[in-house]
Amino acid sequence: MRPDILQPLSPGWVAACRQATVGALCLLAGGAWSQASDTEPSPARQQTLIHIVRQDCGSCHGMRLKGGLGPALTPEALADRPVAALVSTILQGRSGTPMPGWQGMLDEQDARWIAQQLLRGFPEVKQP
Repeated sequence: MRPDILQPLSPGWVAACRQATVGALCLLAGGAWSQASDTEPSPARQQTLIHIVRQDCGSCHGMRLKGGLGPALTPEALADRPVAALVSTILQGRSGTPMPGWQGMLDEQDARWIAQQLLRGFPEVKQP
């Protein structure tokens, strides 16, 4: 039997279409949120990472990240370094130097965010 497309839709059919549309929109929104959360740490985690970099990395690279025992971590000093290379250095350290790997405390998402922030100019710790 072929449906007559000129006949008005039944209320049950309209309700089913609305539910399917809402479900599809929720799936799309959930996917977009998931992608966003995969690429950037939460704001609370970002503050933790800022503190880690300022305190722990700063102990060798200088509290202003302008160099100390370790090289400067300013955008100018890192301008020719690809993000992937910085992520690798953050996670695995540098062989033959005092630079330790931070893989035990940071995951790749954290390291990528730190590398991107270093290239932009690292943010300061927010005061409460």
